[in-house]
Amino acid sequence: MPLSVDIVSAERRLFQGQATELYARSVDGELGILPGHAPMLVGLAVGPLRVRTSEGEEVLIAVHRGFLECRDDDINVLADTAELADDIDVARAEAARQRAVEHLSREGYPGAARFALARAEARLAVAEQNDAAR
Repeated sequence: MPLSVDIVSAERRLFQGQATELYARSVDGELGILPGHAPMLVGLAVGPLRVRTSEGEEVLIAVHRGFLECRDDDINVLADTAELADDIDVARAEAARQRAVEHLSREGYPGAARFALARAEARLAVAEQNDAAR
């Protein structure tokens, strides 16, 4: 029996459909979910989320925190913000990464700069994985 996956952010639904597997970065580390997985509710960290659809396609999403619930082969992801790989503007993400690196080298708000850097790096990693998969 496949997984039923629904991934939404505050802006929109990014994916809804059947899948054979899902991989995400939780606040406690990487996790993979296959059909029959034990129920769980986890916080998501900034990072890539990968869904293998029942048709064999791979959907890549940059997730910027949120929650993942797995129950009875139903997976719901509620992301603070998220972007499909095809929607990522690589030049903009690279510029954001450079700004975050510059902010980290100065005094001020290192927590905000670290989050901005993690977010930019997640976007770039998802875009790179998407390009490699083509």
